[in-house]
Amino acid sequence: MNKFLLLLFLLFLTTTSQAGMRMGEWGMVMNENHDKLPQGCAEIAGEENITIKAGREYAKEFPGTIFGYSQHEFKFPKCTKVNVTFINEDDIRHQFMIHGLPTYLHSEGMFHMELYGRGETKGSFITPKTEETYLAHCDIAQHMEKGMKAQVLVGGGSGNLPSIPGITGQLNKDRYDLDTSISNLAIIAVLFLLGFVISIFLVIQRKK
Repeated sequence: MNKFLLLLFLLFLTTTSQAGMRMGEWGMVMNENHDKLPQGCAEIAGEENITIKAGREYAKEFPGTIFGYSQHEFKFPKCTKVNVTFINEDDIRHQFMIHGLPTYLHSEGMFHMELYGRGETKGSFITPKTEETYLAHCDIAQHMEKGMKAQVLVGGGSGNLPSIPGITGQLNKDRYDLDTSISNLAIIAVLFLLGFVISIFLVIQRKK
């Protein structure tokens, strides 16, 4: 029985390794690519090392956000190997996910890094030979909506994405317009007058 369980465990490790997946009690890295060339790339043109930090600290300069990355835009040449060091500075789960990459290299077109709490992990991917802008974000509920997103430009990119903190404005801005209709102004005037009358009444009562 023990040998059978050991065999299953080894089979699981082999399968996840072949799928480009590493996981443990710290978190996971999925669909990384160290050496498989994207179509059109004759060789790896270069190598870049980046560090991405995630946490509440990086939302402070962007009103209305709660979470953020230490950097919200990344620019890489085509056919370049990018080695990512991902650091989570919070005590909750955070992710760094890039979407839209070639599916023949990355399952569902995704490169995924995740940490279940404070910690650090590393992963790599190779940029395609296309001028493209990719979305990077944290897929934990409401983390992207609250500021944890970035854009990755390969080559010159294909334009900016909306609602990237510090890069582009919000796609759907929160609006708090003052309603200046006659009915609302009348209510405000009545409340102001009522407050004034009550104040006068209280002053008179104190003098008695």
